[in-house]
Amino acid sequence: LTVATSPDFAPYEFYAIDENGNAQLAGFDMSLAQYIADYMGLTLEVIPMDFDGVLAEVTAGNVDLGMAGLSPDPDRMDAMDFSDIYYQGGQSLVTVQANKDKWSSLADLNDASLSIGAQLGSIQYNLAMENTPDADIVTLAKVTDVIADLLGEKLDAAFIETVVAQSYQKNYPDLYIAFDVPYEVEGSSIGVVKGNEALLAGVNEAIAAALADGSMDTFVAEANELASGETYEGLLEGDSADASASSAA
Repeated sequence: LTVATSPDFAPYEFYAIDENGNAQLAGFDMSLAQYIADYMGLTLEVIPMDFDGVLAEVTAGNVDLGMAGLSPDPDRMDAMDFSDIYYQGGQSLVTVQANKDKWSSLADLNDASLSIGAQLGSIQYNLAMENTPDADIVTLAKVTDVIADLLGEKLDAAFIETVVAQSYQKNYPDLYIAFDVPYEVEGSSIGVVKGNEALLAGVNEAIAAALADGSMDTFVAEANELASGETYEGLLEGDSADASASSAA
């Protein structure tokens, strides 16, 4: 079972540093991926890459699944199938503590003088375009790049999934979650290569089992605990940073 992921999205997927100082893929998406593979009697192969590469590889059929906190956005449904929702989440506008009293609503950020960040190819980019179209919208390959530019005052604010913002806020208390951002699809699902009905059915069965037996709650709790410790941000040397998992594999 080949799974593309973008390991810069704690607590979904990230590199946790173990007791020997080694970086290990972690996160509740990775735990769920192993659960699904075990449930289906398959061997798991995870291929790390940037987020836009995950979308491209599933679309091209080079991998079976994309697991990167994906939202089942209607605009993506021609490119891939989506599993049932496995995690309920929300979206947020994030800034730093120094800006916490600057704006009273999302509308205040729709200003050409402001730089607003979002991950390339993400739902958060769409939310930025929808809510702050007049601002200078800056797209970056990794959520960790967005976080770094916020902390470095290169961005005034950014659109980030709420649970991800909360996770990074534990390590970077200067981050401030300013507003909830309305979004119709508040949940994450798995991108499945288009047209593989048997695979989609198997994935949905495994998700239902993980939710029913409490495994998903355990995966989320463990991921949040790991994400609050030492982590490695971004891709390791040898990971695929482009949209070619077939060559990286």
